[in-house]
Amino acid sequence: MPGENLTRDEARERAALLSVDGYEVSLDLRSATGEHDGDGPRTFRSVTTVRFRCAEPGASSFADLIAPAVTSVSLNGRDLDPGQVFDGSRILLEDLAAENELVVDAQCAYSRTGEGMHRFVDPEDGEVYLYTQYEPADARRVFANFEQPDLKAPYRFEVRAPEGWTVWSNGVGDLADGVWRFAETKPISTYITCVVAGPYHYVTDHYERVFVDGTRLEIPLGAMCRKGLAPHFDADDVFLVTKQGLDFFHDHFDHPYPFGKYDQAFVPEYNLGAMENPGMVTFREEFIFRGKVTQASYEGRANVILHEMAHMWFGDLVTMEWWDDLWLKESFADFMGAFALVGATRFTDGWITFANRRKAWAYRADQLPSTHPVTADIRDLQDAKLNFDGITYAKGASVLKQLVAYAGQDAFLEGARRYFKRHAYGNTRLGDLLSVLEETSGRDMAAWSRAWLETAGVNSLTPQVLLRADGTVDELAVVQEAAESHPELRPHRVAVGLYRRTAAGTLERYAQAETDVEGPRTVVAELAGADAPELVLVNDDDLTYCKTRFDDTSLATLREALGDLTDPLARALCWSALWNMTRDALLPARDFIGLVLRFAGRETDIGVLQMLHAWAESAAVHYTAPERREEAGRRLAEGAAEQLRAAGEGSEQQLAWARFVARVACAEADFELLASLLDGTETLPGLEVDQELRWAFLEPLAAHGAADEKRLDEELARDDTASGRRHHVRCLAARPSEAVKAQCWAQVVESDALSNALVEATIAGFAQPSQRELLAPYAEKYFAVIERVWTERSIQIGMDVVRGLFPSYEDSEETLDATDAWLAAHEDAAPALRRLVLEARDDLARALRGQACDAAAG
Repeated sequence: MPGENLTRDEARERAALLSVDGYEVSLDLRSATGEHDGDGPRTFRSVTTVRFRCAEPGASSFADLIAPAVTSVSLNGRDLDPGQVFDGSRILLEDLAAENELVVDAQCAYSRTGEGMHRFVDPEDGEVYLYTQYEPADARRVFANFEQPDLKAPYRFEVRAPEGWTVWSNGVGDLADGVWRFAETKPISTYITCVVAGPYHYVTDHYERVFVDGTRLEIPLGAMCRKGLAPHFDADDVFLVTKQGLDFFHDHFDHPYPFGKYDQAFVPEYNLGAMENPGMVTFREEFIFRGKVTQASYEGRANVILHEMAHMWFGDLVTMEWWDDLWLKESFADFMGAFALVGATRFTDGWITFANRRKAWAYRADQLPSTHPVTADIRDLQDAKLNFDGITYAKGASVLKQLVAYAGQDAFLEGARRYFKRHAYGNTRLGDLLSVLEETSGRDMAAWSRAWLETAGVNSLTPQVLLRADGTVDELAVVQEAAESHPELRPHRVAVGLYRRTAAGTLERYAQAETDVEGPRTVVAELAGADAPELVLVNDDDLTYCKTRFDDTSLATLREALGDLTDPLARALCWSALWNMTRDALLPARDFIGLVLRFAGRETDIGVLQMLHAWAESAAVHYTAPERREEAGRRLAEGAAEQLRAAGEGSEQQLAWARFVARVACAEADFELLASLLDGTETLPGLEVDQELRWAFLEPLAAHGAADEKRLDEELARDDTASGRRHHVRCLAARPSEAVKAQCWAQVVESDALSNALVEATIAGFAQPSQRELLAPYAEKYFAVIERVWTERSIQIGMDVVRGLFPSYEDSEETLDATDAWLAAHEDAAPALRRLVLEARDDLARALRGQACDAAAG
């Protein structure tokens, strides 16, 4: 319904009119178990009492609720006719008093899309698990409210649940007379309220902190997961990182954790990585590792734990007024997650991962036609949903890293401390933060904001080196360029590093200068007279956000000696720059693949290695000229198998190469290797083919017709769990059969029977790069159905379908033309839908340019 998509103007009008004193929410979840009667959705009773004030008595407004049915509505003791005031998403509130009480009794629906109150049935033991997920505006699927971030209020929840269940919410809860009652929260926004309920496996711990003034802070800690995952749950490590993070943020923020307890739930079929509900953080359960993973996975989990913890201050304590300033929470949490990771945990190389992985996400997003400033123009909730992107998270965090270099770490942190003190439990805009940073740094934050927060696009920095007759540097300059569509040339605080080979054969930095780059060309005077460099790295130490380019000498050095570069961060930055050059059609895909095959085996940072695997696969699939794809695939597969056999026994590198072998397998020899590792006829010392790795090996076998349905069913019998079923669905969808693809299409596009997790798995299996001819008929079908899917399905499923089924496998000018034709014929389609199609079109056009570059390489 139109009312589901709340606009910014409507939210501002309502916020000017209303202020909320508190909520009492009563949920009856006993219907979650047992048989379901009737043809409609399975529902639960939700009774909400809201007390609020109105600045203009006699005025009208509305409350938000998405529910199949409303039993009763009472406003100030006056019964209203639900049929007259409820339209399916809004409750009309007329003739408001100065002080009001609204009571809504509704039947709300359990979700299978990960939005609202999600209900999951574990196939392993039949147990039911519930959790809520609301961001940006799905609390209204569970209780009536004013669904916008600036109408904060305290909440009291009470929940009736099936016997034997435990229920958690934001506050501490107690069970009495069959009802779970929870302590009133601090004033918080609707989207971070939370309920988790079910027979979860629950582990407890305790955090204690004594501050310099003698005050003591005690925080009960909890962590939970499904019972079926309990044998794999390493809660001790989760608690270790949690305590390290709490110590770190207490040291730096000078504001004690404000929300009482700290529970962390790892839940099934989760759409996001995690969600910062105060006192009750939720994570996707894939962060519990069923098999052996590399340290990069543990580092990634620790980063997410710390990211969500940073939100307790940036986002929960102080919240943006509207989604325009989403960066005020997400950019800060992304930066603070990495900052704390390096400063407080065993993952001291976290900035390498940030430079190599997080920034790659930002660089891609910032070059799409949908790019936007860090502080964005968010017209409505659909805009907000799509802006949880690489710009809001990773570019914003990169910009903050640049700000720390620009203003100084002490000034930055003092600004944060003042920000918390002034705006605790309130809402803010951009100017509120800039004002305190200007106070503490003495810098002109308005100018900095205009350059970095209020303009879109990414700059490119390229070194220019002029040498004297004696071989020393006469002049070294940094040339800055910007895309024509976003011409802003920003001020950059950068370190410029000079590298050369040593007698030992290593590539080492021998000189460095920090400088402020401004305008199109900046001379780095400090480096004049230095010995001639073999490599110039213009964003050494990764202080700024930019695409790094190389001069001819530096590029030639990297082609011959990238693996000799001893500094792991410098090496990661060079890899990132080379990948950006490949995406920009400045470096042929074959050259990038060649560099990976030559030097990736020497990469010591496991996260960088796994990123290189992903990039090399993408180079072969998307950026290689069509006539050379077979050769590129063969080179990668052979190189991966060679590195697998050469890797150290039981090493992380061995595991990473084993997974990469599965991803790039394309020839009979590859399939024979995978099959023999699966059945045990071949073993590699140190390589444990656990259940997760077995599924990884089975997918390429299924995709190439070497594992049929019977074989996949046999594997499911070994692993008949929720995780196993997702793998099974993906592998079934990967089979090279017209009937299989037709069935997958029908299940995802024509039916809503699959849960969000199984939709995701089906799409992942459906779109196999090796099956271009088989998938060709679905390009036309895609454009015929996406508007209907967007209209009929939830926004999450709509996003999954529009992104996941775009015919990128038909990478031709014809597909580009078909995309343009759809866009031209659907100018009035939902802006969020058009944005997704425009982004997919841009990726396709970029791939075609890359293929042309590869073809022209001779």
